[in-house]
Amino acid sequence: MSAARAVAETAGEGGRADRLLTVPNAFTFARLLCLPLFLYLLFGRDNRAGAAWLLGGLGATDWVDGYLARRLHQVSDFGKIFDPTVDRLLLIVAAVAIIIDGAAPVWFVALVLLREVLVGGTMAIATLAFGMVRFDVSWWGKVATLLLMFAVPGFMLGASDFPANQGFQLASWVLGIPGLVSSWATAVAYVPKIRSGVTAGRAVEPAA
Repeated sequence: MSAARAVAETAGEGGRADRLLTVPNAFTFARLLCLPLFLYLLFGRDNRAGAAWLLGGLGATDWVDGYLARRLHQVSDFGKIFDPTVDRLLLIVAAVAIIIDGAAPVWFVALVLLREVLVGGTMAIATLAFGMVRFDVSWWGKVATLLLMFAVPGFMLGASDFPANQGFQLASWVLGIPGLVSSWATAVAYVPKIRSGVTAGRAVEPAA
């Protein structure tokens, strides 16, 4: 029996969906640990290109933890919350840092930041204060996040002395505008889902 199969069978025993120590969760945590390195490259080393490539790499590997969870049968309730939370944290911290550094159009990054703060704050309040039943991130929401996590580092490369920086600047606009529009559209689409989740959560409490 292979090690991967053994891990998968262990994860599936008892149908435990609340496991914390899983391979996909560890991978998500490793991505989170790259955030201090991003800040160090941007501010400590004044290396916009290096920070941009790291941020782009984090965006490009966003799908890996979900793939590992399905491949190893290690899908967990914690992972379903942890993964999008880390993605949101990466975008928020990166956006604030980039605004401070001036490495991308301020209005664009500010709209990205505002959306993430509003959605993240609303989700947290609805869950903690009103017992909202959690729902999965929509497919369009994942696409928007992916586009933005490529567009934002592209703007950084466009503002650096990296070769072909003007090409990166152009590509960032091509990816960034659809990503920004999609992210705000999904934010609006989450409103009825949040209301339904809060209603469902309130219905569960008396039954419990």
